[in-house]
Amino acid sequence: MKAVEQLKTSARPIVLALAAAGMAALVAGCSDATGKAADAAAAPAAAPVSAAVVVEKPVAETQEFSGRLEAVEHVDIRPRVSGYITSVSFTPGAEVKKGDLLFVIDPRPYQAESERAEAAARSARAKSELARLELARAERLLGDKAIAQREYDERAAAQKELDATARAAEAQAEAARLNLAYTRVTAPINGRVSKAEITVGNLVDASSVLTSIVSLDRIYASFDGDEATYLGVTKQSRGGQPVPVRVGLANEDGFPHEGKLEFVDNQLDTATGSVRMRALFANADRSMAPGLFARVQVGGAAPHQAILINDRAVGTDQDRKFVFVVGADGKAEYRAVSLGPTVDGLRVVRGGLKAGEKIVVGGLQRVHPGAPLAPQIVPMQGDASVAAAKGDRLAAN
Repeated sequence: MKAVEQLKTSARPIVLALAAAGMAALVAGCSDATGKAADAAAAPAAAPVSAAVVVEKPVAETQEFSGRLEAVEHVDIRPRVSGYITSVSFTPGAEVKKGDLLFVIDPRPYQAESERAEAAARSARAKSELARLELARAERLLGDKAIAQREYDERAAAQKELDATARAAEAQAEAARLNLAYTRVTAPINGRVSKAEITVGNLVDASSVLTSIVSLDRIYASFDGDEATYLGVTKQSRGGQPVPVRVGLANEDGFPHEGKLEFVDNQLDTATGSVRMRALFANADRSMAPGLFARVQVGGAAPHQAILINDRAVGTDQDRKFVFVVGADGKAEYRAVSLGPTVDGLRVVRGGLKAGEKIVVGGLQRVHPGAPLAPQIVPMQGDASVAAAKGDRLAAN
């Protein structure tokens, strides 16, 4: 028994040591697993985005503005004589030619006045002719000393007076003929006529507006350009280079109508920093009408190398524009950029980027500075909707 008791006593430290070692190993294993789990939880997942390579190519920069179309010629038709409208001789909204009859004012009073004035002019001419004959006779008698010089002078003065009276009567007759002609109101230019503002039976005078006509063969596009555009077009004009201008209407894509800059105002508006400009366009197909809204594109100087990116890649930080560059370590890098105009659907970058860098173009809302990225490279396209859609699908997956 004593031997057994001694054996149990000697084995107890060994068992305790083994149990302690096992417990230590278990605690160490749990600690390692917990640390790995904590590290895994602390590391953020890479954001799936679409990215594109910044491109560089020669472009001719343009500026775009909003404007309105204006008629080259606009005429308010007013009567030159008063009277009652007896007929309206056009279809509202129709095209008319110069000289086409539009309105007729009652001509009867003016016809009578014209005939009276013509008769008075004929009477005055007859008296003037008689005086001229008498003066010629008096001149012969004066040569024969049959009349006194005073009588000859009186006849000469009378002839001049009657001649002046005849000319005045002729002028009155001409005025009466003009007034008679003015009873027929005709189109002064080629163009499109509006509706009749005054209809048959109404009394009109020189203050009445009967209708209006606008020319159609050519048309203006007026817009307010900025200071940079003013400086650019002024430099081109001084160098003898034409300034191309294009316009697009609300129902058109792009700028299909090409014209030329025709007018730049002589000063800038200090309140807005803009200057009034006007371009002239041919309008043979009559697709443009005065008053329509127009998108105006003003061409720039000769093509030059430019950095181009998609507009969808640009974010706004208060008054600054920025993009996220995919860094060499795969993390998002905040980069402030200076932007120019849009060319062929891509935005010109004047500063902040270099050709060949990769920027986020889709899934931008899920990116912040320093965030790890899982980019899928897509082409730098003018229409950013495709790239954005790909980025959104990646983020959803």
